[in-house]
Amino acid sequence: MSALDLHADLVELASAPAPMAPSAALREMAYRADAWTPQESDRLRVLFAADAALADIAAEIGRGRAAVAERVTLFGLRRNSARPWTEFDDAELVRRYGSDPTAAIASHLGRSCAAVYARAGFLDLTDVNPPDWTGWEDAQLVEGYRRGVPLRQLGTLIGRPLGGISSRAGLLGIVHAHHPPCWSAEETARALELAEAGHRYHAIMAMMVAEGFPERTIRGFGPAIRKLGYGRGWGRPWSAEEDALLTRAYAQGLSLTPLKQQLGRSTGSLRHRADYLQLRGSHANRNGWRLGPDWTEADERTMREDYGRLPTKALAAKLGRTKAAITSRANSLGLVHGYIRPFTDTETQALCIAFRTGISIADLAAALGRKPMSLSKYATKHGFQFGRRPRHTITLEALLSAEPVPAAGR
Repeated sequence: MSALDLHADLVELASAPAPMAPSAALREMAYRADAWTPQESDRLRVLFAADAALADIAAEIGRGRAAVAERVTLFGLRRNSARPWTEFDDAELVRRYGSDPTAAIASHLGRSCAAVYARAGFLDLTDVNPPDWTGWEDAQLVEGYRRGVPLRQLGTLIGRPLGGISSRAGLLGIVHAHHPPCWSAEETARALELAEAGHRYHAIMAMMVAEGFPERTIRGFGPAIRKLGYGRGWGRPWSAEEDALLTRAYAQGLSLTPLKQQLGRSTGSLRHRADYLQLRGSHANRNGWRLGPDWTEADERTMREDYGRLPTKALAAKLGRTKAAITSRANSLGLVHGYIRPFTDTETQALCIAFRTGISIADLAAALGRKPMSLSKYATKHGFQFGRRPRHTITLEALLSAEPVPAAGR
């Protein structure tokens, strides 16, 4: 974890209590019997920090739940609650989600923005037009940019997408501590927006050039966008709602991109959690999200028989797969390619006989199921210089049983 990564339980970078309403000149006013006392406020802070439910805090202090929630917002208190969601919490979330900023809802419910996003997804709530930014969100954005906090983490903390984060920063005139020196704010915002939509770096670069942005190389584009913190999580514990969303995505064959955006998780984080939960997709491929066809016992038998003997390209065509799939499966099966598998005593004996009997390197390689170049290097290393020789088809068995004859072409 980088020194710039946020702590897993962090809920705010800078304190920003709700602004007090402007008041007129002080004047004498009657004492209110229901006014909050300093002791009640202190007790509220202690119980809130201890992750007590708002209803329990209200009962202990002798106040209404709405009054406690209002006081929490007024003090700017925030926490990453691990308490189960109640029916009241869900009702408030359904009522306010999409109309109020996620940060405001999180503050009112005493939860983190990531928890609100996860619960909203679990309840199948949909986003509408993004609400106006609050002072608390702006304060976190300014402080996060000053510290150089990775943008993915900052977006999860605030409860805003990457595109919204970058656009708001441009309006506020702030620059991220790791902002590429030759990039404009508009270029950064567009690159993050396209990356968040799931486009690959090469496609993003081509689209941005078509839109009039400067042409970048992959060596410059990739490190620049990653240095801003695109795609990085920071080791937050998984909640029950997040596990439920991931399980449902695998069960229904849904895209994982919305989960990466809303939960602030990286692709690796989703993959490792899916492995931990032993999730598999519901589509035709039993092995989850891999796009290729499933490997059958017959396919694996062919791999064991032909890998390293047939060219990888030919073996891929034979099995109807890509070369990368062949290599990956060979690694998982523990197969060793002909280029690197050690020579046996029988092969070394065949090499000596072939050298004495005038067999060419190409014919010997075919008999041994080796690459001619690999065999030639091995022969040279052992002092055999074959030179040019006529081609003859020969099997390994016939070669081992052959009588020595004068070598041809020497």
